[in-house]
Amino acid sequence: MPTRRQTLSLLAMPALHGTSQAAPAAPAAAAPVLSIVATEFPPYTTVERADGGPAAAITRAALARGGLDMRLEFRPWSRLLVELQRGLWDGVIGVWHSQQRESFLAFPQPLGIANRIGFMARVASPHEVKDLSRLGGLRIGVVRGYANPPAFVQAALQLDEALDDLGNLRKLLAGRIDLALVDKGVAAHLLRKQLKSEARALVWLEPSVDELPLYTAFARSRAGHESRLAAFNKGMSELQSSGQLARLLQNDAELL
Repeated sequence: MPTRRQTLSLLAMPALHGTSQAAPAAPAAAAPVLSIVATEFPPYTTVERADGGPAAAITRAALARGGLDMRLEFRPWSRLLVELQRGLWDGVIGVWHSQQRESFLAFPQPLGIANRIGFMARVASPHEVKDLSRLGGLRIGVVRGYANPPAFVQAALQLDEALDDLGNLRKLLAGRIDLALVDKGVAAHLLRKQLKSEARALVWLEPSVDELPLYTAFARSRAGHESRLAAFNKGMSELQSSGQLARLLQNDAELL
């Protein structure tokens, strides 16, 4: 909820040379600081940027509109999920919605960022991915703990888990998996930044499996999560109506 500014009423002071003076106003109370967590999911959330990435920048701006501040830390995804369920964080930036996550996370409106989820393959071994049911004999790399697209989950494919997307792409390059399920923007970023010398060996396959909106969500186990949810939704609505959200997204248009 927005922080109320505390002010002091004018106090009667002894007259000095025929004038009176007012007591100075008390400083505004500091905005409540939320403990927020994210994982390395570049370019959306990343330690490489001082602002934590565009998803973090949007979250910070929306919280500020709602009278809140945040402290951001990064954790591996599987550890992050456990800590959220244990109530160690007020919220998480950069999460996909799933019915199972509704049990411990409260989801406000999305951040305005959509993740295009699909497959990366080796250029030398491309595959037809339009029909997921035909991928049954392939080893598909996924990240442990990610909420994968419903159609992909229902296909019940042979999965090989990694700790993060970078690990998945490295396994793909080494021939340990046949396909890697990944967000297209994440894959492009990792190939450009961390796997530059091997980038030409991998290719994105069309069509994508799904497009998932990215959220900042709040831990249900933390007292006051309802008010944080309402403040965040209010902040996001103001960002949209003022045009600030569009400007924030435009700043990173080439990444998103």
